[in-house]
Amino acid sequence: MARCPWCGEDPLYQHYHDHEWGVPVHDEHTLFEFLTLEGAQAGLSWITILKKRDNYREAFNGFDPAKVARFTPARIEKLLRNPGIVRNRLKVDSTVTNAQAFLAVQKEFGSFDRYIWGFVDGRPVVNRFASMKEVPAQTPTAVAISKDMKKRGFRFVGPTIVYAMMQAIGMVNDHLLGCDRHAELS
Repeated sequence: MARCPWCGEDPLYQHYHDHEWGVPVHDEHTLFEFLTLEGAQAGLSWITILKKRDNYREAFNGFDPAKVARFTPARIEKLLRNPGIVRNRLKVDSTVTNAQAFLAVQKEFGSFDRYIWGFVDGRPVVNRFASMKEVPAQTPTAVAISKDMKKRGFRFVGPTIVYAMMQAIGMVNDHLLGCDRHAELS
């Protein structure tokens, strides 16, 4: 299979590339999962987060935002002792804050899906990049989403993190033209 070069030879990375990255996501828990994991990834490699993903699912109640929004300070302290996740207080605190903001968005828009996908009119943006050098770290749409999310109380949602989330949840197809997944997802 022809793949984007960023996934290298690691089987976990390749599986993620082949089955998840760029596939449109509309499930609320999965959207909250990617919001959380992309924020946790800030300053780290994505493979680090992928290796901790199952631990995150367990630690954050299957990424149920209603449950995470109710985490107490004692629960947060317990999470900060969990070696299976990134033990950064700002990132853990932001997950709880983001869960609360996520619920507010659901209430206002009917779903987080409707809110986030509204920025691309409900359809993936299909890019036609030939090399990794062409793929941007952020776009004007990611900047607009980031600003709006920050206004709504979300944290760890800078434009680069937002763009990575857009790629992960299929709002943009950034598989390279030479990658088999580009055509499959277009």
